[in-house]
Amino acid sequence: MLRQLMRMILVATLWCALPPVAVAQDGISKKQFEKNQAKKKKEDAKARKTKEKEDRKHHLSIQDKESRKRIKRNLKHSDKGKPGAPRDRFPPALFKRKR
Repeated sequence: MLRQLMRMILVATLWCALPPVAVAQDGISKKQFEKNQAKKKKEDAKARKTKEKEDRKHHLSIQDKESRKRIKRNLKHSDKGKPGAPRDRFPPALFKRKR
């Protein structure tokens, strides 16, 4: 009788402990998790890009006209948008004809 009672208590205890363990296994799959991470990364990159664009626009808006012209002129000469394009180097700039 005592063994049966102990066995029933053990089974009842395990039965009560089983649902949290079984629920712990439920969740999103690894594939879905990676998909969510990729989506979040893409959204963050897009948000960062729009923030940089807004910041650049604000920076230009607080400059005076001469500074804006100088910034635009210097951007044309830089190689930012043109990979492989050479920059103005020191020796050619030194021997340019003065007008």
